[in-house]
Amino acid sequence: MKMSRYIIAFCLLLCSFFLVIPSFTADSPTVYKIPVYKEVEKGLYAFLKRSIKEAEEANADAIIFELNTPGGFVDSAEKISNLLDSTSIRKIAYINTEALSAGAYLALHTDEIYMAPSGTMGAAAVIDGSGNMADEKANSAWKAKMINAAKLTGKDPKYAQAMADDSVDLPEYRAPVGDLLTLTSSDALEVGYSNGTVNSFEDLLTKTDLANAKVIETEETFMESVARFITHPIIVPILLSIASLGLIVELYSPGFGVAGTMGLISIGLFFFGHLVAGLAGYETLIIFVIGVLLIIAEFFLPGGISGILGAAAIIFSIILAGGNIVQMSIAVLIALTVAIVGMVIIMKFFGKQMKALNKIILSDATTTEQGYVSNENRVDLIGKVAITMTALRPSGTIRIDNERIDAVSDGSFVAKDKQVTIIKVEGSRIVVREVAEGEKD
Repeated sequence: MKMSRYIIAFCLLLCSFFLVIPSFTADSPTVYKIPVYKEVEKGLYAFLKRSIKEAEEANADAIIFELNTPGGFVDSAEKISNLLDSTSIRKIAYINTEALSAGAYLALHTDEIYMAPSGTMGAAAVIDGSGNMADEKANSAWKAKMINAAKLTGKDPKYAQAMADDSVDLPEYRAPVGDLLTLTSSDALEVGYSNGTVNSFEDLLTKTDLANAKVIETEETFMESVARFITHPIIVPILLSIASLGLIVELYSPGFGVAGTMGLISIGLFFFGHLVAGLAGYETLIIFVIGVLLIIAEFFLPGGISGILGAAAIIFSIILAGGNIVQMSIAVLIALTVAIVGMVIIMKFFGKQMKALNKIILSDATTTEQGYVSNENRVDLIGKVAITMTALRPSGTIRIDNERIDAVSDGSFVAKDKQVTIIKVEGSRIVVREVAEGEKD
């Protein structure tokens, strides 16, 4: 009886062992799901870089990029595309709604593209800051990049070109000459730009043989979200303008107040966002601090050289922090313009003086109103009669009440020992006129 119990127990243990074996021999694949939402801009790069690095460290079998973006900035798209190309992990684009402009470009840098039934991709022309088509040089370079991206995964490049070039004639896909190509999910499947249309993310996993995969979804951290907002090309010049205007206003105010605090917070946010986004290193912050110290040194050193070098260091650090020299130069130019206009308004309309520079600028003046005179103003002599002690040619010396005074004639020669009338006193200059014969006492 006891032996039979041992046999039954052993059989149960053996069965449980065979049931556990599959979990060790057939590990589920790991898939990282990375959202690519909103605009494609600088801050997105830091998030994608971190997410891809996590996927590589976890030896993930695939990365699925869920795209829902209206596009964004060309330079950011190029940088992110290099990031996508650098990883050897299987890359799948899931266009859930839209992948336009820069979003279409990123989709073309993945190994496979799947679309939701309502998904669209295309319309990838370069648009300038005014909302118009960019110049031919910029568009030509972008078209070449779109074509190369299509060739990279064996797709027909004419459709990628039509997304960026409205001279390509594709009326069958609603893109005659003058219109950019935007592919629907069925269009993309027909021309080979999509590997399939899926109704859901689970459907996508099934079609890509990842149905039993362990899905890890990455999300932006709070810091990354803030960095994406701060590094947006529209927000950057606003921050720099607030910083410059705030510090300018503070120069005209006694003490340190709200304006200066806002200026410091704005410049702090600028560097914080670019550091978190990976666009700037600590060297840019060091250069900025050096610039500030040089400007402070200007309060104690003569010549102005320290202040000029400090201002140049600050501007250089800001441009260097942004990554894109052209965009940052424009942002700095906007901020400087705002600062100059603010300075003019404060001085012209409010009549304020720079309180912060009082220590290095001589503001005292020896004016008459303050009781200073260069010479005694002898206005009491006007109308009095004097005798010339020397000839006036036209200057010379006169005597009045036994006092010798330097004087000048009103233009004519006056001989010695002649009577003259004092007609004008201008500080130390006393003007006289000879008394005519009929006027003498």
